[in-house]
Order: sequence, then structure tokens, then C-alpha cells
Amino acid sequence: MDTTVTRSGLDGVVVADTRLSEVDGERGRLVVAGHDIERLAGETSFEALAGLLWTGALPQAAAVEATRQVLAEGRVRAFARLHADELGRFADGMDALRAAMARLSADDGFDAPANLTGAVAVFAAAWGRVRAGGQPLAPDPALPHAADYLRMLTGEAPDPARVAALEAYLVTVADHGMNASTFAARVVASTGSDAVSAIVAAIGALKGPLHGGAPGPVLDMLDAIGEPAGAARWIEAELAAGRRIMGMGHRIYRVRDPRAAVLEAALARLERAGASNGRLALARAVERAAEGALRAKYPDRPLAANVEFYTAVLLDAVGIDRAAFSPTFAAGRVAGWCAHVLEQRATGRLIRPASRYVGPAPLQ
Repeated sequence: MDTTVTRSGLDGVVVADTRLSEVDGERGRLVVAGHDIERLAGETSFEALAGLLWTGALPQAAAVEATRQVLAEGRVRAFARLHADELGRFADGMDALRAAMARLSADDGFDAPANLTGAVAVFAAAWGRVRAGGQPLAPDPALPHAADYLRMLTGEAPDPARVAALEAYLVTVADHGMNASTFAARVVASTGSDAVSAIVAAIGALKGPLHGGAPGPVLDMLDAIGEPAGAARWIEAELAAGRRIMGMGHRIYRVRDPRAAVLEAALARLERAGASNGRLALARAVERAAEGALRAKYPDRPLAANVEFYTAVLLDAVGIDRAAFSPTFAAGRVAGWCAHVLEQRATGRLIRPASRYVGPAPLQ
């Protein structure tokens, strides 16, 4: 008798031991390499977070500066390989990012995490510029990574408050357990393939609307609601029509996504600095209305705000067009993807799950 246990979607199946991050869905906690995400975001630079993921320890000042320099070198190296004329044919930023990354070669230095992380930032920003009718901007090696990404994408001198908000976002989304794109990267790495291939696979997974595609629709929802007073009525109408409420619910978290709280706090800081878009009150009203309506309709299914709910409001306030939300997600998550590739190479084996055949038997 076949005793194989089948779990659709691999729910609850442990595929690797990792030091990189732990997602506690019951308590709503995200731990990144021994640090709560609430402590890291807003206090830690993207360079320091990358160092934590790639080495296992929060780096001291000298090491942070070294990471800043190698990330800057990675951006410069990637810009030299940019084919800007090809970016315009892609209506979707993730298609453009996947194609641009696929042109890179590990033999050209793009097996190194800093070079890959720099490349994602450069290519995502370049597509955003081309889409807006401009020309890609060359990296500024003197700037920190988050500030240079925002400058390359928007074409504006980086405002400190907006840079701080974007940096909090990039830190917050850099790693999140064995999500679909991270698993895709590890599967490719487990075959002995190069890191470029692993990152391209991860980008393909992140493009999917069930993984990284909801921030833009969240902003569409807020636009449709318009005012806090209209939140409850709009939410009820959507549920009555059988439509999903974007930015609510998560595959793992049974309570509010801790990253939503981190980004809400970052948005509040941005608003206090006078650099916000004024959507925070609306977002909070919509979240409250959605939680109440969903709790009433689905009492046995915990559905609370996930990371994408406040991502939409924060990135819009920073000045990033909603079409570039998913590529910006990739610009943060690539640091984690690279860390998982390193870890898979060091400790893993070929990932080769089994399947159960349910097709027809051969003719006798």
C-alpha cells in the first residue's frame, strides 16, 4: 500500500534548515537571522541588512561601508551591461527585469550577491525611467543603495525622509522564510546551476499575482474608496459581489502580518516629516473596515492586513509609480534570494520531491 503523504502546495513540509529567517504565523512574528523585523526596519540600513543575511551577523561600521562600496560597484557593473533600447518593449516591469537579468553571466562576476543585488536595482529603475519616457540614469557610487535606487527610478534628488521610508521597506521585505520565489531560487541552486539562473527563476515566481502582485491593486482599491467614511460601504459591496479584498489575508499568518505594522510606522514617520501623500488615515480606515467585515463573513478564517496593504501606500508616498511596485519588491528581496543561494550551496542537496501518479493505467 502506498503510504506517501501528499500535501498540496507543500504546506507544512520542511525542505531546508535555514539560519536566515523564521516566520511565526500564529504569533505574527518575523525573525531575520536572530533579529525581530520590527527592530531591524527603521534602525538598520539596507547595506547592514544585506551583510546580516550574507554573513550571519550584523556588520560593524567598517563592514557596512565595505558592503556599501561593493553594492555601488555592482550597480556600476550592471549599468555597463544595460540594453536600454530593449526595455521599452516590455509593458510589465517584471518581464523587463527577468529579461535584463537573464542576459548576465556568472562568468562576468554576476555570481556575487552584491553584483546581483546591484543589477536588480539598476534594471528595475531603468525600466521605470524608460516607461516614463525618459532615459536610464547612471548609478551614483557615492550614494547608499536605497538612495541611489530612488534617484535612478524617479530622476529626482533623493529626499532624506523618502529615502528612509524606502530603506525601511527594502529591509522589511528582504527575506521571508521559504516563500515561492525563494524556494524557486533554492531549487535552481540545488542543481548546481549559477546564481543568475536562480535569481531569474525567483523573479519569474515573484511576478505571479498570488505572490508579489497585490500592492498595485491595493492602491486601486484606496482610489476607489476615496474617503475614510466610505470604507465600510465599499468593502461590504465588494464582499457581496464575491470579490477579494486586496492586501488582506496571508498563506502563513493567522494574525496581522508584522511587516504591515512596520510599514505603517514608516508611513507615519514619513507623514510627520511632511513628505507623505495623506493616505494613511484612509488606509487605516479601510483596514479596520475590511478586518471587521471579513471577520463577520468568515469567522473561521483569520484574514488580516498583509505586507502588501501598506506597501502600496508607502511606495506611492515615496514617489514610486504603482507599475514599479513589484520590481521594487524584487530590489529588496534579491538580498534574501542571494543568501538562500549561498546557504543551499553550502548545506543543501538536490531538491527533488516525489509526485503521485493519478493518470490512467496502461492498456493490458
